[in-house]
Amino acid sequence: MTLTHEAFSQQLNTKFRTRIDGEIPVELELTSVSEFLQSPRQERFSIEFRGPTDRFLSQGMHDLEHAEMGTVSLFLVPIGQDDWGFYYEAVFNRLHKQ
Repeated sequence: MTLTHEAFSQQLNTKFRTRIDGEIPVELELTSVSEFLQSPRQERFSIEFRGPTDRFLSQGMHDLEHAEMGTVSLFLVPIGQDDWGFYYEAVFNRLHKQ
């Protein structure tokens, strides 16, 4: 599966699953897909997930399972917390082949 802006946009508001320490299941909801920015040199976008308030994912690589996208490995960064959960971001910044 190619991790594209379009692919994530089609899965907005759907659930992904991961595990803490390979054991404790955590469900994340894809809550936001940023604008797709493209220049002659690169393309950029970011995605945000919301996880539960009682489970925290540390910054780093996480394998996320999704019914449509299969398993994807993303570098997630915690970016906030509110009454609804913890928020995590993955940023995509790809250089175009010259």
